[in-house]
Amino acid sequence: MQKSLLLGVEAIAQGAIDGGMSGVYAYPGTPSTEITEYVQHSKQANELNIHSDWAANEKTAMESALGMSYAGKRAMVCMKHVGLNVAADCFMNAAITGTNGGLLVVVADDPSMHSSQNEQDSRVYGKFAMIPILEPSNQQEAYDMARFGFELSEACEIPVMMRITTRLAHSRAGVARSAEVIVQNKLKLPEDKLQFVLLPAIARKRYRKLLSNQEKFEAVSEDSVFNSYIDATDKSMGIIACGLGYNYLMENYPDGDCPYPVVKISQYPIPRTMVQKITSECDKVMVLEEGYPVIEEILKGYLEKEAVIGRLDGTLSRDGELTPDMVGKALGFEIKESFEVPSIVAARPPALCVGCSHIDVYKALNEVVAEYGGGRVFADIGCYTLGALPPFNAINSCVDMGASITMAKGAADAGLIPSVAVIGDSTFTHSGMTGLLDAINEKTPITVIISDNESISMTGGQKSSAKGKLEAICLGLGVEKEHIHVLLPVPKKHDEIKEIFRKEMEYNGVSVIIPRRVCVQKNVRDQKIKKAAMAKAAAKA
Repeated sequence: MQKSLLLGVEAIAQGAIDGGMSGVYAYPGTPSTEITEYVQHSKQANELNIHSDWAANEKTAMESALGMSYAGKRAMVCMKHVGLNVAADCFMNAAITGTNGGLLVVVADDPSMHSSQNEQDSRVYGKFAMIPILEPSNQQEAYDMARFGFELSEACEIPVMMRITTRLAHSRAGVARSAEVIVQNKLKLPEDKLQFVLLPAIARKRYRKLLSNQEKFEAVSEDSVFNSYIDATDKSMGIIACGLGYNYLMENYPDGDCPYPVVKISQYPIPRTMVQKITSECDKVMVLEEGYPVIEEILKGYLEKEAVIGRLDGTLSRDGELTPDMVGKALGFEIKESFEVPSIVAARPPALCVGCSHIDVYKALNEVVAEYGGGRVFADIGCYTLGALPPFNAINSCVDMGASITMAKGAADAGLIPSVAVIGDSTFTHSGMTGLLDAINEKTPITVIISDNESISMTGGQKSSAKGKLEAICLGLGVEKEHIHVLLPVPKKHDEIKEIFRKEMEYNGVSVIIPRRVCVQKNVRDQKIKKAAMAKAAAKA
């Protein structure tokens, strides 16, 4: 068939659409965002009535996807690696409930932290949950695995994880689609009406079933078309290449003639027979894997330490992305050193957009906080995190989604008063509301600034779950009406903003200030869409 040029994330989305998916659930997070956006913009998905609205956070997305699986239909939930932390409660328990319709959990890891606050390897979560894991080595496998993942989930009655990394997510390649588009499942309730009821007595039985199924998962992995043993003559070293690591290996052998035996692993649990074969035949084994040394540590548990090389012994860097040059250097190839980057294109730190509403918030906040001494502003995940950088240097923390409010509460409990939380509108409805409720219940003296630009701006301007609801949410949680303020953050309101900040920092209780102005980038996009619609209407008239 004719190939389409797709990003890895787009290949996953198209594979899921062609694989009979009825719904995708997600919260935006780079590098996973475009999976859901592709479905949202797909004419085919729209005609098939595939659900694709954004969820409030990754936990609610995971739970909704499990609910669709309960109803017998195929669902996909997408997130970046730190989003899996948010979804972990449901994710871990879903391995015990099992599935009814196919459930594919796509997690995009971000080694080198291009747009994240940490590095994680989601294979560890998959191993922790004891579920099958798929790790594509290229875009074609990403497409194929999305289709196959639903089949595997239904055959094994278990959620299946697909783990990708940034380079695969955001690089393009030709992808051949299947001629067959699988029809969506019909509504079908679980045969066991207690399957999803995790009362202890039931959960114990379900857990024993999960344990007993491990041999089945291993057998499926052994026979998987995505795993292979590629023999060669030079047994001085064997190579185990996982996911994208296999792609990087073959970039160093463009003719496809690697002299060493290779085990390609793209489906887990690891194919034990292949691994045992390569470790028994070769003098030593190099492990190529993005992220944590997951397989390397398993091998070192029962092989001589010196016989396994990779990230743990320094052959490959312990942190950051795997690259073709890194692999080539480990293989002994002469690698050209990177040339010096001219100063004119030297890396520059990111900055808030010109005209961004967060700028006016930080200018006023800095002046007021200076009156009390610094070190008391707790921030969150979003564009406004750039307030940590010059020229603002305005915030003192950024840990995880929603932590601004709870860290401000803890600091106030310790006696740091006033304590201020800065959080975005979407992050507030993602993970901030429960922290605010804690502060309200204890009447903690904190000032919460919900900087509302009416979109999820950091990931491309997606619709915010908070739009039009913030004041009602805060009132409903129990913030006193007179201590909820909505402001217009523009330069001419600078003194007024300062005065309200100052007044509420002196208040001995919970106050919420909502500076509201639409994101400048979203406003430009909205105006273009509006003009295009008007032009189209005029042309028809």
